[in-house]
Amino acid sequence: MTGLDVRALYESSGALLRGHFLLSSGLHSDTYLQSALVLQRPDDATRLGRELGARFGHVAVEVVVAPALGGVLVAHEVARALGVRGLFTERADGRMTLRRGFRIAPGERCLIVEDVVTTGGSTREVITAVEAVGGVVAGVGALVDRSGGTAALPEPRAFLLSLEVPTFRHRPRRCGPRSGQRWPPASWRPSGST
Repeated sequence: MTGLDVRALYESSGALLRGHFLLSSGLHSDTYLQSALVLQRPDDATRLGRELGARFGHVAVEVVVAPALGGVLVAHEVARALGVRGLFTERADGRMTLRRGFRIAPGERCLIVEDVVTTGGSTREVITAVEAVGGVVAGVGALVDRSGGTAALPEPRAFLLSLEVPTFRHRPRRCGPRSGQRWPPASWRPSGST
């Protein structure tokens, strides 16, 4: 499966959206990848998980960990492909943590996965949570890297699709029309989050 195949899957699923979106990073973008629309189909979720897992076939992985909510299905499918456990972190008291009885043993090798990476912030928060309990980060992966490779993440890392999607900080006076542009644009959609 190539990056073009992954992009086509997002497009055919209606998961590559255009408009004005507020991302969980706090940045704004005119492009949003709604992975849930792709992952709602079990065959596609399994195929994407198998493809991402295959990129780490050379790495010793004992558990796959992702941030909730967007990474939960990705962790499950990559874990299935690798034959290991799949866990997820959740935000509690403002920080990512393992809950629901999930445990990582000291020294256990963890692959951190996500649906979409924008700045890498959520991924780094999961890394911090894993390392706080003694886990070892064995690699980082995502279905889509929308940073164009600029997200600072540890190696080895792999993405099924890499895009350079512009993001910007919101400034109320600058969030309106540019010279000659209609506002809101015809493609406007309500803000979402990743």
